[in-house]
Amino acid sequence: MLKIVLFLLLLLCLLDMPYGFYQLVRFIAMFGFGYLAIKPEEEKNKIIYIGLALLFQPFLKVSLGRGLWNIVDVMVAGWLIYSIIKENKSKI
Repeated sequence: MLKIVLFLLLLLCLLDMPYGFYQLVRFIAMFGFGYLAIKPEEEKNKIIYIGLALLFQPFLKVSLGRGLWNIVDVMVAGWLIYSIIKENKSKI
């Protein structure tokens, strides 16, 4: 469920939203990816989630520009969907 929420938030960042929305997404993404990094089920992707939590953290902002952030958002959203599908296939 958390991965789906993060996926949807990242895709919403592609729209023209108020700056406060992007700040909120950074906080949610930082805590969400941080939580995923400590989940035992996500052990093999721990370093990826730590990296994503650091990338999205709102305190020392990574200034990439809107276009590059859009690419990052789409790539991370795609990776989240891939991990959801992979996770569901392994449960079957």
